[in-house]
Amino acid sequence: MRTPLVILLSFFAAVFVVSDANYASAQLSIFQTEEMAQLHCPSDVVVWLDFSKRRYYLRGQRLYGKGRSGVYACREEARQGLNKRSWLGLR
Repeated sequence: MRTPLVILLSFFAAVFVVSDANYASAQLSIFQTEEMAQLHCPSDVVVWLDFSKRRYYLRGQRLYGKGRSGVYACREEARQGLNKRSWLGLR
């Protein structure tokens, strides 16, 4: 039998996971072109965000702007969405 403390902790853990996922996904604006993304975030760096890998690439990296499952986004929004920077192909 579960104790009231275990039930309460399970409830708060579930609420935290759901609210954290909603926060991360609600903050990301995505764009089809680099120019549109730069207009949205003029003081931030535009990145290529690959959804399938949950990685973002900076301009000058080999995979920047390539791939079917990617879009342009602002770097800070990509970070807040729990995406990681790719170190592959740095120049």
